[in-house]
Amino acid sequence: MSNTTNRLTPENAALLLIDHQTGISNGITDLTQPEFKNNLIALAKIGKMFGLPSVITTSAANGPNGPLIADIAEILPDAPVIHRPGQINAWEHEGFVETVKSSGRKKLIMAGVSTDVCLAFAAISAVQDGFDVYAVLDASGTWSPLVAQTATLRMVQAGVIPMTWVAVSAELQNDWRNPTGGELAELFRQHLPFYGNIMASFASANANN
Repeated sequence: MSNTTNRLTPENAALLLIDHQTGISNGITDLTQPEFKNNLIALAKIGKMFGLPSVITTSAANGPNGPLIADIAEILPDAPVIHRPGQINAWEHEGFVETVKSSGRKKLIMAGVSTDVCLAFAAISAVQDGFDVYAVLDASGTWSPLVAQTATLRMVQAGVIPMTWVAVSAELQNDWRNPTGGELAELFRQHLPFYGNIMASFASANANN
């Protein structure tokens, strides 16, 4: 069996962003708002960097949930945006599911707001349809740490794989010598403060030699 069979690669994965909207995201408290936005932007950049087919969906964007967070559209301008008129579970919107299936990818990297509803419902449904689902928990959010923990337990019991954006990027990269290595290092510098410090210290040390 190939050692790539069970891991994410740029050739087998797609990115799904569910209900990252300006209104509903204000309710996130299990992460700070700056942490949430930092992680979400990093994940969107990962999708672009590795050329992943990306699908975005919103729920009632003309209502209090609000429009799509603008950063996502700016980073992934070519990603289709599926506007759901009422379905809470995105996997029950035929157009969304058809768009995902048309990517030909069986491994789905998902993030959503809220973690316990918009992410969990779609992730569990996709697993039931035979997909491998990777839930990026630090680019998702909900109303309390307890709610997030409960949602994670439910997803894991259903076969969803919990991930973070850094782990997703590292698994896709696989080897720093691959062409995206320099771009990924720069992404880490921008979105992981400690990594930026590491790179600055390294550059300073080399400059003094």
